[in-house]
Amino acid sequence: MIYEIRTYRLAPGSVAEVEKRFGEVYEHRKKYSPIVAFWHTEIGPLNEIIHVWPYQDLSERASVRAESAKDPNWPPNISEFVLSMHSEILVPFPFSPLLSPGKMGPFYEMRIYTIKTGTLPDIMKGWEAKLPERMKLSPLAVVGYVDLGEVNRFVHIWAYASLDQREKVRATAIQTGVWPPGGGAGRLLTQANKIMTPAAFSPMQ
Repeated sequence: MIYEIRTYRLAPGSVAEVEKRFGEVYEHRKKYSPIVAFWHTEIGPLNEIIHVWPYQDLSERASVRAESAKDPNWPPNISEFVLSMHSEILVPFPFSPLLSPGKMGPFYEMRIYTIKTGTLPDIMKGWEAKLPERMKLSPLAVVGYVDLGEVNRFVHIWAYASLDQREKVRATAIQTGVWPPGGGAGRLLTQANKIMTPAAFSPMQ
């Protein structure tokens, strides 16, 4: 399983209209393969939409995209609002949950870490050891490494019922020693995050 994470930076004030147009034609695209999540940013880099498409592999992605490109109703008519587009292929860690439709949020935090070359195996070991206790506090949507795109990065997405819950969970995790995994800071080069909420048509809510 792989996930294509497509991030579009939009003109200020256009997010609602873009989501409306995307949602109106999504049913045409859905017949080729479904989206698993569609979010827009609330905190962090603003005026972004993030849509996540699951595929079995790159071959399936290529064939699905080729077929959907023939559909006269796809892609959505949003080009006038799009300032930039960015795509990455995420490979979930072996022990990661898989993204699936349902209500987990409505607040999702995406954390993007750039790491030192060669440190991914140790990072994965640390995560695997500590993650079960951390997930007792709040659910992890997915964690994986970037295979195509800006490499030497890994991405993790957490779901919260509210921003207050996020603060309480993170404080509890640190105070009890549940999180973060040991040794992680020494392997990191950069960290970034964004708080996202789902569009009405997003399978993940």
